[in-house]
Amino acid sequence: MAKDLYKILGVEKGASKDEIKKAFRKKAHEHHPDKGGDEAKFKEVNSAYQVLSDETKKQQYDQYGQTFDGAGGGGGGFPGGGFGGGGGMNYEDLGDIFGDLFGGGGRSRGRAPRGQDILVDVDLSFKESVFGVQKEISVTKNNLCERCGGVGSEPATDLKTCTDCDGNGVKIAVQRTILGNVQARVTCTTCSGRGETPETPCSTCNGEGHEYGRKTLSVDIPAGIDSGMKIRIRGEGESIGAGGAAGDLFLRVHVKSDPRFERDGNTLYTTKKIGFTQAALGDEVDVETIEGKVKLKVPAATQSGDKLRLKGKGVAGGRGGRGDQIVIMHVITPKKLSKKQKKLLEELDLSE
Repeated sequence: MAKDLYKILGVEKGASKDEIKKAFRKKAHEHHPDKGGDEAKFKEVNSAYQVLSDETKKQQYDQYGQTFDGAGGGGGGFPGGGFGGGGGMNYEDLGDIFGDLFGGGGRSRGRAPRGQDILVDVDLSFKESVFGVQKEISVTKNNLCERCGGVGSEPATDLKTCTDCDGNGVKIAVQRTILGNVQARVTCTTCSGRGETPETPCSTCNGEGHEYGRKTLSVDIPAGIDSGMKIRIRGEGESIGAGGAAGDLFLRVHVKSDPRFERDGNTLYTTKKIGFTQAALGDEVDVETIEGKVKLKVPAATQSGDKLRLKGKGVAGGRGGRGDQIVIMHVITPKKLSKKQKKLLEELDLSE
């Protein structure tokens, strides 16, 4: 009994061409032997796709349960050309899969490669993280050549059609796989996918389009950033020049602790010690904030552990506002009392 090709790919009979292609790619990745999958299932998935991705074969399969081609008819609806011999093999659709598995060789379009990303660690003081700061960041890397602007040719000179790819930016390469020899379009390494090369290479970068050196950037660190967060600066990573896109620069933030404060989101917590009399009768005390000391009114009958709020003295939020600072009161019980003080307390006879 013939196998259901739709079930093999995990799609409904009325699935669109894009749905079939998406399902095939997923199954091919899942069952590929180089990724620990089952080779037999991988071949089965590929065979099913060769039928369902071809309008004529799909129509024959839907009507008769099999296909009829020059190979003499495929039993059970599978193409008779087999694997590796080119019988119905869809090289274009396999391109992305083999590109992932074999190092990017299966690009279906000519496009210039991209430079690597760079990660830099940045140290901030606690106050800088609360209010934000502008930092000078220096990175030694490949930068876009200033003389040629990354084109790779001397200024005022022309580019010529790449002779290796005839200006297409891509070439056909043959890769050996478990399915046999598979053709795929790959980016031309001579022109990096541009289809053009310089007639007169730049004298500074020798036609590479980039030069190695130290570059200093002025970066605005946003207010409220916390340890472990990253800032992405697009296009400031490694440059590869010659029409290729530069990578990105990532700044990983490390915030130094401040013994006076504990942070929870946009809220700051501090502890304030007060005396027994201050707690009982109330008082006005100085409290440390990230901006300096401020006055805080302590109400009468304050207990140890009570929390008093200083509005807008916390960390800056996403919309320009600031969180609050919570002051946790710590009432100190006197350890040494004079005879007079003891007598006064006894006369007061304070109890709960």
